[in-house]
Amino acid sequence: MTMATLSIIVLAALLAATLIPGFDLGLGALAAAFLLGLAAGVPTNDVTGFFPADFFVLIVGITALFAVAQLNGTLDWLLDVLLRAAGGRLVLIALAPFAIGAVLTAAGTLPAAATAIVSPIALGFAARYRISPMLAAVLGVTGIISGLLSPLAVYGVTARSLSDKLGIDLPGSAPVTFLAGGLLAGLVVCAGCLVAGRFTGGIPRGRASVPATAAPLAPGTTDPAGPAPASGTAEPASRPGSTGLESASGTTTSGAASGDTASSATSSATSGATSGATSGTTSGTTSGTATVTIAPTAAATRDPGSGTRAFTLLCMAAVVVLSVGFDMNVGYLGLTAALVLQLAFRLPLGAIVSRIPWNVVLLIGGLLTYVGLMQHLGAFKQISELLGVAGSPLLSLLVLCYVAGITSFAASSIAVFATVMPLLPPLVAAGVSPVGGVLAVALASVLVDLNPLGITGGLILGAAEPSARARLFRQLLVYGLISIVVAPVLTWAAFGWW
Repeated sequence: MTMATLSIIVLAALLAATLIPGFDLGLGALAAAFLLGLAAGVPTNDVTGFFPADFFVLIVGITALFAVAQLNGTLDWLLDVLLRAAGGRLVLIALAPFAIGAVLTAAGTLPAAATAIVSPIALGFAARYRISPMLAAVLGVTGIISGLLSPLAVYGVTARSLSDKLGIDLPGSAPVTFLAGGLLAGLVVCAGCLVAGRFTGGIPRGRASVPATAAPLAPGTTDPAGPAPASGTAEPASRPGSTGLESASGTTTSGAASGDTASSATSSATSGATSGATSGTTSGTTSGTATVTIAPTAAATRDPGSGTRAFTLLCMAAVVVLSVGFDMNVGYLGLTAALVLQLAFRLPLGAIVSRIPWNVVLLIGGLLTYVGLMQHLGAFKQISELLGVAGSPLLSLLVLCYVAGITSFAASSIAVFATVMPLLPPLVAAGVSPVGGVLAVALASVLVDLNPLGITGGLILGAAEPSARARLFRQLLVYGLISIVVAPVLTWAAFGWW
């Protein structure tokens, strides 16, 4: 047995071990990387070099910035602005992250930066308005994917430049076709999410009302109240964004993302908030169904003060502009902005640091370290070779889409796309549509991105409510595994003939 094969078996064992209560996948992955490195003769320093330092800076910087914005009330105010723009309609509120993500990436924002911006908005709405965190995550990331093939986006630019370099003759309409294909794929996934959300209750029916804003908080103070569940439901969840992981005492069941616990005090406070801090009304309709109006709590409607709000928004806008327009590191920009705001408003440093999801940093850092070692040992190359079969050009394109999808599950999608593209020219020469081939391979690479083994999943988990992370991790893992099977064949069938 080769070391590459052994690394694949160990990864499967690590994922299976997440079913064991109390097992921490991040710690397990780091230990496995160390032991496998010893067995394979890889120096420990080289194994350590696989740790994703860029991811560490990214998630710490962005979550610190949004922690400051949450502490001084600006983030809640911003969510209320989006709520009013949607007219209080919960369906439109759920769609807001999709639209924001599509616009950001279509304008040229890098996927990681766009995810860092969209995740707190999507998961913030999920926590406040009882939208399924998984649906919110899928909608936000799908929006980001929808704009990835625009003429200004990284994938659109890469697709055209690689095609020219490899001698793939694209028509002049290719950039528009790429963008249309990405938008079509995103809209199909979005429509499926909306249908599933309405039938499963993942997107509540009715509207959310925004009460008058409360008085501003003094610098360095926070409102302990959290968002409350909707009125008119049979039983309130133990806390907003709850996915049923808490027991009656409010303790989160341990699992893959262990370390996320919700105190019983939080459950009590949330239950009390139903009658005290929020107002929810249920009105009958002519059809006899109930329409629920959800009102956020005082914590979600406090006014941070115009000066505080303006300076916080200025810092957040500077992070977006500098990262998008000048290609500066969004993680370091977020750290710098968070430090400036913390010093300016004398916010408690401990409150900011405690909001950084260190368990998610450990989880994704450990996994990516192990995945880096797998790549070093040639595991993903071996998987690709196992998938190689002879057949017609279109069947070969399907295999190529599966190679891209499976490899992208735990590796950089843009790197996988650039690696797989050199395999496409022979298929084009054999009769495969050049535009359809590039589009199918590109979408097969990115549609599997929403899984907990990469930066996208890490940012989603970091933005989620602590009580929801354990279940959300499992949902992301299942979604990612299903995407590996479904996404390549769907992109091949839909776009391979374009």
